[in-house]
Amino acid sequence: MTPADDGMAWNLTDLLGRPMGRITEAPAQQFTIRPAGHALETMAGIEQGPFVSLDAALAAIEKHTRGVCRHHPVEDQPGPKLQP
Repeated sequence: MTPADDGMAWNLTDLLGRPMGRITEAPAQQFTIRPAGHALETMAGIEQGPFVSLDAALAAIEKHTRGVCRHHPVEDQPGPKLQP
């Protein structure tokens, strides 16, 4: 997962770089999973939120897909980013 340009969303990609959707943040710190592209089938039936934190949304993705979400380094931004 990498942060979107607007600062209120994170783009999800798989390990092959294919788009899998986004996690969006509402002003009240509510996070919602928005599957797209290749993830529509993979995440069919997932609880989309709202979640109380970004970590809680990622945990829901991990539980549903039985996979691991991890931070994806971004060259121009310090700190970890996640990629399911």
